[in-house]
Amino acid sequence: MKALAVIPARGGSNRLPGKNIRDFAGKPMLAWSVEAALESGLFDTVMVSTDSEEIAEVARAAGASVPFLRSARTADDHAIILEVMAEVVDRYEADGQRFDRLCCISATAPLLRSSTLKRAADLMDTGDFDTVFPVVAFDYPIQRALRRDMHGRTAMRRPEHYASRSQDLEPAYHDAAQFYWMTREVCVTKQPTFAGRAGSFVIDAMEAQDIDTPTDWRLAELKMQLAKSGQ
Repeated sequence: MKALAVIPARGGSNRLPGKNIRDFAGKPMLAWSVEAALESGLFDTVMVSTDSEEIAEVARAAGASVPFLRSARTADDHAIILEVMAEVVDRYEADGQRFDRLCCISATAPLLRSSTLKRAADLMDTGDFDTVFPVVAFDYPIQRALRRDMHGRTAMRRPEHYASRSQDLEPAYHDAAQFYWMTREVCVTKQPTFAGRAGSFVIDAMEAQDIDTPTDWRLAELKMQLAKSGQ
């Protein structure tokens, strides 16, 4: 089965400008994702989808392919990732290249390990799934979440769990925001990632960090430092 890695990296970023190519631990941020994908040996092609010539140059220097730039439609601030992925598939297939599976990898995932990509690929091979992605456990029971109004008045969202012990509550998870394996059919039909036959596996919170703010960036740097020191 032919597999394509797609790393979306739009030129604009409202909350953290230039984050896709900003230096992170000695490399442009997106280079970490490119290298993890290449190191995994899972992909026939590793490509970066971007609307920026500057990002395209950085991506090629890191070893990725950038055969075309995004259209104005998918370069828009409101374009969703599945639209970007579908456009990539359309462009490749128009050139006679068809991929059975795709993996959408975040351009800001410096903690991503090639072994994690392989773990997901194995789950795609052995499980009955259309999509597979890593998740992280919430570090506090969401059943005991609170709500606050504009005056600071606070109440439990689910007061029936006021006296519940944490260990008695069902664990909950959130998307690690690193990557999503998917079949070609999911991509071309733009099926939501968490719909249908979605599969996941749990990774440690030290292995992932969503990066949208300066604080997120610093947390990712600290996690990287700890990983390098073996802690």
